[in-house]
Amino acid sequence: MATIGYARVSSVGQSLAVQREKLLAAGVEPEHLFEEKKSGTNTNRPALQEALRFARRGDVFCVSRIDRLARSAADLHGIVQELGNKGVEFKCLDQAEIDTTTKYGKLLLGILASIAEFENDLRKERQMDGIAKAKADGKKFGRKAKATEDVTADIRKMRDDGLLIREIMTKTGLSKATVYRALA
Repeated sequence: MATIGYARVSSVGQSLAVQREKLLAAGVEPEHLFEEKKSGTNTNRPALQEALRFARRGDVFCVSRIDRLARSAADLHGIVQELGNKGVEFKCLDQAEIDTTTKYGKLLLGILASIAEFENDLRKERQMDGIAKAKADGKKFGRKAKATEDVTADIRKMRDDGLLIREIMTKTGLSKATVYRALA
């Protein structure tokens, strides 16, 4: 019987250290610890898939918090059901009341999963509101155009002088697409 740990953060800039420490302190052996830096809404999480394949009857699958495993109630229930079908228990360190072997633990799991999904939806909504406000305030998103008005004028003049597209690309250091957009 092994205790399998799964740790996840959403972005490369975040650290797995706190989750790693909690899982190791809970008895997870370093070789049974699966970590990744992927969004919880992304269902293509190789370390999670590997951890689920590794789990065997009698093992305990451990996470530090529910939202580290999944961001939607449906995804969480699917993962916990997959573990249950394999005879693997599920344990959440920060929400120790979750014990999927009891009906109350299953109820609490469902409630917490719904709350995690709700929080994710709120975050998305706030993000979209922020983007809309920034756009209304005149904020521009994306990379700055390489072909400024002056560069576009130079490109058109070079083309009028008979230069080929690849020659213009060489002189300006711009891509073919950028040169063609400037000429359009």
